[in-house]
Amino acid sequence: MNRPTNRYSIPFVIIAMVAVGGIFMSHPPAPSAEEVNAVNAGDVAWLLSASGLVLLMTPGLAFFYGGMVRYKNLISTLIQNFISLGIVSIAWLFVGFSFAFGDDIGGLIGNPATFFMFDGVGLSVRPEFAAHVPFALFAMFQLKFAIITPALITGGVAERIRFSSLMLFIVLFTLFIYSPLAHWTWHPGGFLRNWGVLDFAGGTVVHISAGFAALAGAMYLGKRDGQTGHHTPTNIPFVVIGTGLLWFGWFGFNAGSSLAADGLAITAFVNTNFASATAMLAWVLLDGVTGRKRSVVGACVGAVVGLVAITPAAGFVTVGQSVFIGFVATGVSYFAVRYKTKTGIDDTLDVFPCHGLGGIVGMILTAVFAKDVGLVYGHASTLMYHLLALVIVSIFTFGGSYLLFMLTDYMLPLRVSPKQESLGLDLAQHGETATDWKERVNGAPEHTPAVSK
Repeated sequence: MNRPTNRYSIPFVIIAMVAVGGIFMSHPPAPSAEEVNAVNAGDVAWLLSASGLVLLMTPGLAFFYGGMVRYKNLISTLIQNFISLGIVSIAWLFVGFSFAFGDDIGGLIGNPATFFMFDGVGLSVRPEFAAHVPFALFAMFQLKFAIITPALITGGVAERIRFSSLMLFIVLFTLFIYSPLAHWTWHPGGFLRNWGVLDFAGGTVVHISAGFAALAGAMYLGKRDGQTGHHTPTNIPFVVIGTGLLWFGWFGFNAGSSLAADGLAITAFVNTNFASATAMLAWVLLDGVTGRKRSVVGACVGAVVGLVAITPAAGFVTVGQSVFIGFVATGVSYFAVRYKTKTGIDDTLDVFPCHGLGGIVGMILTAVFAKDVGLVYGHASTLMYHLLALVIVSIFTFGGSYLLFMLTDYMLPLRVSPKQESLGLDLAQHGETATDWKERVNGAPEHTPAVSK
């Protein structure tokens, strides 16, 4: 009798092969005395700390998103974010880092063989990437950016996407959207970098790409069943905790992108705080001006929009300009969120209006205000290249992500069944609930079996 193939068997075998094969990998060569002298202990300490801060942003995002979905999807939303820590790490180890920072191929992508399985990624210094820290530390810092980007996308497709399909999409997005875009923007040979396009910490690479990917996913999956507008968040304290963790971690995200414990890091640190503070207050004030109650969730969303918008500009602008960027981005995102409810697009947690448009505003205003090379300094070409880059990135990230959703759907169905969606993804996909008090109050058994797939 033939047994059906377990769809998880192939990924399991791949992970097992990696685990066993890793035993036989050679250690990277020891750095030379000259390379040891090039390492700055202060820079290493700061980048280690910044890497930890950026990693903390992903569980922070899980709380932020988890608190905003309905109760029956809280656990699924948490794990959809948290699983990115594992999936992207392994993809980065294989070829993701090579695609992003390997030997340049035509300004478009890195050679996948350059750092395959982190071969050559050790304690030596690669000054073309980071002047005073070991290359392995640079690679791990960049990994944290790669981790949070697909996690951001989950907010656009929350409450209706199958978990196994999402895991596959995260792999595909990391390798074929995120890594090439990082190469274009941050690799010395990348064509956007050579055009003079500025992205200090990921406004383009992280937020615009995630925003357009979330939009593509929301359009491909369609609306949630019975969803006609905004739902009531299930746990607002989770949203506040998530916002606090994101704000805290964002100091590593932006200030760490100086790759040194220097004045540039301080500039980015200061600008990050004041842009977010301005955006938070602006959102609350807009609620009042438009006749709405000043909501806690609104204040949190505003703070995140400010963090998004200042990301590409953090090391290039003054404090006053950072305040202006936070203010403008909030206005754009605020009214985009209101307009979205009139469309047929069910971007569950407003990823495109907040991250996509927030990143776009930040990218454009970076070209306007960037020290010495911005429009206000008489360099119109910087703005022109930024606008051209925006068109290219928008088409690439939206179109590419839409195709990847189609490919994923062909390999593994993307959307859960109507019965599973009605029950909630917590039980249907994971067999768990956030707490058991509702089941006990209603007299239901403590452990409800998950609906079969």
